[in-house]
Amino acid sequence: MLSQETKDIIKSTVPVLEIHGTAITTRFYELLFASHPELLNIFNQTNQKQGRQQTALANAVYAAAAHIDHLEDILPTVKQIGHKHRGLGIQPEHYPIVGETLLKAIRDVLGEAATDEIIDAWAQAYGVISDAFISVEHEMYEHATQQPGGWSGFRPFVVSKKVQESEVITSFYLTPQDGGDIATYEPGQYLTLVVDIPGQSYTHRRQYSLSDAPGKPYYRISVKREDARGNLPAGVVSNHLHETIQEGDILQVSAPSGDFVLDMNTKSPIVFLSGGVGMTPLMSMANTLMERRPAHSVTYVHAALNGRVHAFKSDLTEMAKRHPAFRHYVVYERPSNEDRSHAHFAKDGFIDLDWLQTISTQDAEFYFCGPTPFMKAIYKALKQWGVEDTHIHYEFFGPQGSLAD
Repeated sequence: MLSQETKDIIKSTVPVLEIHGTAITTRFYELLFASHPELLNIFNQTNQKQGRQQTALANAVYAAAAHIDHLEDILPTVKQIGHKHRGLGIQPEHYPIVGETLLKAIRDVLGEAATDEIIDAWAQAYGVISDAFISVEHEMYEHATQQPGGWSGFRPFVVSKKVQESEVITSFYLTPQDGGDIATYEPGQYLTLVVDIPGQSYTHRRQYSLSDAPGKPYYRISVKREDARGNLPAGVVSNHLHETIQEGDILQVSAPSGDFVLDMNTKSPIVFLSGGVGMTPLMSMANTLMERRPAHSVTYVHAALNGRVHAFKSDLTEMAKRHPAFRHYVVYERPSNEDRSHAHFAKDGFIDLDWLQTISTQDAEFYFCGPTPFMKAIYKALKQWGVEDTHIHYEFFGPQGSLAD
């Protein structure tokens, strides 16, 4: 337990963290990789270059300081990060390394303002917070290993089928090389892959949403090929999967994880809103609902640039044909004339509140995923509409961000 004096010191640093948090976490990663380059095998270097990981860590540190009196308030965040850590293979022995490096980064950035008193208080606080992470993740590791078909660490899977879903999205069907059973999962969860690319100094770990309903003898992930755009380079792993990985190849996979999952017990209507490849976890949810609760009221809206990059068009069209309770709409930013002839084409441009109110009711459960600008627009519209927070569900691909900006 932390003393009240320690808590007060931590709380006094909140304004400083608000200003210097990203500088501290940027310095943290510089120090971490300089002293422990082997950790480059775990961390996503693209997120590092874009500053997303630094910002996410800064937000997490800030939240811990702001809630130091009631750390139970950040338990949902601990569990969310814990799912990612379990998938990536973060171990208890990594936490002392992180703690030591974080304290060094605080000293480096704050200089004389980082008194011994402040550093000692943060050392104590970090010990409590890291214990919470280790405890939560221990339970997750046990569940992943002990569940039927489960396993520890990474297991070799064969790419049994590779299917191009659109010009930019390809599905990979994965079956275990050992021929054994595979763990089930909740619709919305993801797999973590370890990819060793020839010529690369370090391995890459990436998390991809499962895009089909559970209960199959395979896992399916659907990956967007990330081409170079603006100042952003092409995605190393996504391009490797699209261009190099073929049927019969082996990928190392950890058991499913993630907390963005479908509530199968709700009686409310469900609205899925996807942008681009953000449809992958929502396809898993939609497929599961139509298999298990085909009479449940479901509205699926997909937004994309145009029909050429829109995956699973025929799947959604078939769902709408087979299930009267399932409605399907398409919104294209730059539709072609052929796109406008799509049976479920709704409008040009973007999903907006005025249109959303014509196809749904305020009491529905809303699940959405896609690029951050898309999610911010959807979140803003739902809040403007007065949708309850408990009815708003979303997931970021990569480090957690904020939609309230």
